[in-house]
Amino acid sequence: MHSIARTFAFRVGFLAIALALGACSTNPGSGPLTDDVLSKQTANGPQYELIPINATTVKILHSHEPQGLVGAFTDKRPPASIVFGIGDVVSVTIFEAAAGGLFIPAEAGVRPGNYVTIPDQTVDNDGFVTVPYAGQIKADGKTAVDIQRAIVEKIANRAIEPQAIVAMSSQRTQLISVQGEVNAPARYPASAAGAKDKVLDAITRAGGIKGQGFETWVMLERDGKRATVPFENMVMAPENNIYVRPNDSIYVYREQQKFMAFGASGQSGEFNFDAWRINLTEGVGKAGGLLDGQADPAAVFLYRREPRDVAAQLGIDVNKYTSDTIPVIFNVNMRDPGGFFLATKVMMKNQDIIYVSNSRNVEVSKFLTFLQVIMATGNDAINLGNNALIFRNNIKFNSSAPGQ
Repeated sequence: MHSIARTFAFRVGFLAIALALGACSTNPGSGPLTDDVLSKQTANGPQYELIPINATTVKILHSHEPQGLVGAFTDKRPPASIVFGIGDVVSVTIFEAAAGGLFIPAEAGVRPGNYVTIPDQTVDNDGFVTVPYAGQIKADGKTAVDIQRAIVEKIANRAIEPQAIVAMSSQRTQLISVQGEVNAPARYPASAAGAKDKVLDAITRAGGIKGQGFETWVMLERDGKRATVPFENMVMAPENNIYVRPNDSIYVYREQQKFMAFGASGQSGEFNFDAWRINLTEGVGKAGGLLDGQADPAAVFLYRREPRDVAAQLGIDVNKYTSDTIPVIFNVNMRDPGGFFLATKVMMKNQDIIYVSNSRNVEVSKFLTFLQVIMATGNDAINLGNNALIFRNNIKFNSSAPGQ
């Protein structure tokens, strides 16, 4: 019977050792261990690149921050004068210095305001308007001054010192559209702004934005090209508040920027920026900071995808990848006092992931706790075997005693 107990105890002990050897990889946790990330090995996910956050990395990332509207539309000149287009309604008034000319009869006498106003007419499909005695005058693509000069040239030899005034009676081209999350979506003539409006002025004409500035985005479409910028960026960085031009389309929408945090941070989950931009240090702070008894300050990781050109400047061999973006994990060492300064210069992006790995001491503690449970289970099994042996021996002794 002793041999049976010993065999049982041996088997339980062997099982405990086997389980203990695998405990490091089976310990419960909220993500990969530091060494797992640093190994750059992955079984199921895409291959990734590991980049330390240092002064060089910060400089490269800063140089590739979105440039907003000013980066997409580089012409900083104010808009040119408004021109007429097909469908616009033109008003023409012609003055003569004295009666007896083309438009003012002789019997009218000399009086202030010797003029005649021609009935309004629409710029036709060929781009012309018709003026009596002047014939067809090109209007499409012309300014009011251009049309005035053309009229005067045509009637100069027949009218008495003629002058012409041309005005836009009804503007149906050269419009600016503002729509989306504004209080009064509008489509208004560019000339109404004196051709000097900027994007914020256009949004103001549409009643202003509905939501908070930090969650509001502005998309400008011009000549088939689009660019998007946070609303607050135009307020904080005036260079992005560029001039609007005829036929611009402005779309305002709301989208709260978010990031996720996991691991040994104070809180895990999804967090709003609640600002038009935040840096990595602020992101870690929003997630509750680093848990003092659990986090490895040297193992703070930022997961994101970077464009190929940025990845190449970071020293990554982009030829290994076929996608437009490269999976990158940035590592900042917050055990180094300077790491906090570096992290303040790394701007978070929408849908970034912050992961803080556990300290190795935490994993050792988990392993020891696991081992204690296994050893306690083994001891319980040995005690059970010994008790069973004692119980059996007692039964055997009692059954062989005299008088039984």
